[in-house]
Amino acid sequence: MGRALRLARASAARQEVPVGAVVVAGGRLLGSGSNRPIGRRDPTAHAEIVALRRAARRAGNYRLTGATLYVTLEPCLMCLGAMVQARIARLVYGAADPKVGAASLMRGRRLRGLNHRIVASGGMRVAECAALLKEFFRGRR
Repeated sequence: MGRALRLARASAARQEVPVGAVVVAGGRLLGSGSNRPIGRRDPTAHAEIVALRRAARRAGNYRLTGATLYVTLEPCLMCLGAMVQARIARLVYGAADPKVGAASLMRGRRLRGLNHRIVASGGMRVAECAALLKEFFRGRR
């Protein structure tokens, strides 16, 4: 999560919402990303999507079976969908996102209608993750 927090700080320095993500499998970093939708003019350039794309390229496969995604903010529905498509095994996030967070959709680790399960847990380094977001939005208001 430390690397994800560093990436989130880099996002804030670019005036992007401070979110960072890393994909790890077998003790190896496969991909990392930070929020870039404003700079790339791309609504899909969330930190999780950027990290998943890089991880898939490095792995040589779009399926990242057994991988863990660490992200500083609870993922949105789009990012959750990408994790399902990538067959991410585990999601670890810092701050919860009560407005658009999608982890709450995973009741009992199962997404209704889908056969893929993602083990999700939140609250890792939550104080740091939440403080970074609060500071960013305080400066924008």
